[in-house]
Amino acid sequence: MQRTIDLFFKALEILLITLLSVMAIMVFVNVVLRYAFNSGVTVSEELSRYFFVWLTFVGAVVAFREHGHLGVETLVAHFGRTGRLICMILSNALILGCSAIFFWGTWLQYDINASMTAPVTKISMIWVYGIGLFTGAGMSLIALERLFRYLTGRVTDEEIAAFAGENLTIEQMAERT
Repeated sequence: MQRTIDLFFKALEILLITLLSVMAIMVFVNVVLRYAFNSGVTVSEELSRYFFVWLTFVGAVVAFREHGHLGVETLVAHFGRTGRLICMILSNALILGCSAIFFWGTWLQYDINASMTAPVTKISMIWVYGIGLFTGAGMSLIALERLFRYLTGRVTDEEIAAFAGENLTIEQMAERT
C-alpha cells in the first residue's frame, strides 16, 4: 500500500513539474510574441493562470505530506515529548478542520462553477476551482492518517524530532532564514 501511495505522490510531483514548465513556456512565448510581433496567444494567458492555480493547490498537498509547510519549531522545541505530541495532535486537528471546510465549500460551489465557462477556452470553471475538492480531500486524508498514528501511539521519535525542527542540518536551517 505504501508503495502505491509513494507512486501516486511521485506522479503528483511530475504533474507539478509539467504544469510549471508548460506555464513558463506559454508565458515566455507570449512575451516574445507581444514585444517582437505585437501579437499574442490569448489562450496562453488564461491557461497559465489556471495552471498556476493547480500548481499551488496540488503543491500544497505534496508539501503537507513532506512536512514542508511553515512551522513554529522555536516554540515546539521548548516542549518535552508530551507537549510536542499535543502540538502535533492540535495542529493536525486544526488542519483537518480547515481542509474539511475547504472541501465542503468547494462542494457547495460545484454547481455554480460547473455552469460557468472560461471566457477564452470555454472550458467549465469546475476544472479550475474543482481542485479544491482534491486539495481538501488530500490534506484531510493525510491529517486523519497522522492523527490516527499519533493517538494510537504509533509516532516515532524521529517524527517528533522533525516536528520540533531537530532533524535539520545547519545548511537547512540557514535556508529557512
